[in-house]
Amino acid sequence: MNPTKFIVVTGGVMSGVGKGIATASIGKILQMYGFKVTAIKIDPYINLNAGTLRPTEHGEVWVTDDGGEIDQDLGNYERFLNVALPKQNCMTTGQIYKAVIDREVAGDYLGETVQFIPHIPEEIKRRVLQASQGYDICLIEIGGTIGDYENIPFLFAMKGLERERPGDMLYFLITYLPIPDHMPEMKTKPTQLAIKLLTEHGIFPDFILCRAREPLDQQRKKKIETYANIGADYVISAPDIKTIYSVPLNFEKEKLGEKILRKLALQQKTQPDWTAWEELVRRLEQPQKRVNIAMVCKYVDNGNYHIADSYISVNEALKHAGAHLHAGVSITWLDAKTFEQHPEQVAMLKQFDGVLVPGGFGATGVEGKMMAIQYAREQNIPFLGLCYGMQLAVIEYARHVCGLTGAHTTEVDPRTPYPVIDMLPEQRTVKDKSGTMRLGTYAATLQEGSIVLDLYNRTGRFTHDQAQLSHVRDMDTFRLGKTPLHNTILERHRHRYEQNPEHIVALTKQGLLFSGYHQRDDGTKLMEFIELPKAKHPFFVATQSHPCFKSSLLDPAPLYVGFVEAALERQAGIPQQAVPLPRSISLQ
Repeated sequence: MNPTKFIVVTGGVMSGVGKGIATASIGKILQMYGFKVTAIKIDPYINLNAGTLRPTEHGEVWVTDDGGEIDQDLGNYERFLNVALPKQNCMTTGQIYKAVIDREVAGDYLGETVQFIPHIPEEIKRRVLQASQGYDICLIEIGGTIGDYENIPFLFAMKGLERERPGDMLYFLITYLPIPDHMPEMKTKPTQLAIKLLTEHGIFPDFILCRAREPLDQQRKKKIETYANIGADYVISAPDIKTIYSVPLNFEKEKLGEKILRKLALQQKTQPDWTAWEELVRRLEQPQKRVNIAMVCKYVDNGNYHIADSYISVNEALKHAGAHLHAGVSITWLDAKTFEQHPEQVAMLKQFDGVLVPGGFGATGVEGKMMAIQYAREQNIPFLGLCYGMQLAVIEYARHVCGLTGAHTTEVDPRTPYPVIDMLPEQRTVKDKSGTMRLGTYAATLQEGSIVLDLYNRTGRFTHDQAQLSHVRDMDTFRLGKTPLHNTILERHRHRYEQNPEHIVALTKQGLLFSGYHQRDDGTKLMEFIELPKAKHPFFVATQSHPCFKSSLLDPAPLYVGFVEAALERQAGIPQQAVPLPRSISLQ
């Protein structure tokens, strides 16, 4: 096998310009040319993982199959590449230094003075090479911006890898060109500064991706060409677009894939076929219909601004489902605390085609979320609950249908008389908060005749999951437990609390269907899905998992497809019934 080629993606003088989307798009292009591609995200923070970071500051925490709590950019990679990446593909400064310190304490460096150079860069390179094994091309996105002190070890390591692997590395610089309102002219000065800062590390960009509101004109291209000392053909325009999934298509208009292969001395393996991708992008940009979804959540405030990245995977999963149903999805983020302060405002939900309650932690907004769930249940509005959303749906049902006054989760009320949601037994002795929840992919068996089983069947997910079950068994038998393989699916999790088995019978007697479960090695069944039968509600489904983590443009998550389908039916006023769903468009 030929040695792996590396593409390093760095950012200019401003964060949030789309390095993750650019990296994912470059990977998608190379994948289309027939190459086996993987991607690594480097985060320069000291945290060992993203699990303890504030969602409104850093965005959502992405969860990998093998239980990693990762920066959200790995989600972008997976959504574009349609592959599952392991937790080793995200590394932080904290992980690097901890590994070196642990080895020093263990005596692995006896006789050596452990220093920044060479030990820290060597550990970075070791991890990069390990994660890239078996791949033709490995993309490495370095978080933050050029000029950050925290990035120095990683830039130094990349320069060292370049020296060891001459001809195997390329550098991309993603930079932003502002157009000030008071002077409507695209300014190249931030790009010039970013180039200067990058070259001070001995790194010279092979490509410059120019983010801006508008396409880059030839005058600006020529100016950057002169300053960066690279050909204008390698200065790529990256203007704002309607959907992130058109980014690789825009890049290919400038033949970016061919240029990368030429720089890396590679021959394309297949002729790219963008037919399916282009069709889905067209549906996103020009939908035949549109549904309005209310997302009742809590992680929306960051000072005077609202941050949608706290729920980016949920947002994208809704778009994926909509594309496969020829529908645009408009999402309105509603702060659950508003309903607590103004209960009468919950009636605003009637104007929406569906109500979604995503995951979260803690007591803030909990009662407001349950008010929204109760309203959606009683007013027959399609409802989808995710993780905490499922737990709160169970609590709401226990209170208002089963008559268990004061029912709650012990996460919020440890003294509740009816702890319908309680901490997982293995979590009771956990002290550390980072990386210790029930994390990663677990198997669940779905009940015959359930809405959930029907959705997984109709979207073709059983084919995928059955093929993966043997791999999961070999990788981590505890993720399967004693769950029967019949009607079994795989989804990712991130939680400490669970449906209390002592209250399942009471809830079931009152009509709540537990339509999927994971059976642990000790025989305990952990409830993974709930629903109300079609005869009682058009669509009332919730899951303890996060199916958005396994959703991509080419393969939407089944529950989201069912939810958007129900929202479309509500909008059209047609009878609520199971109708055939479109099969997932595949590039295979």
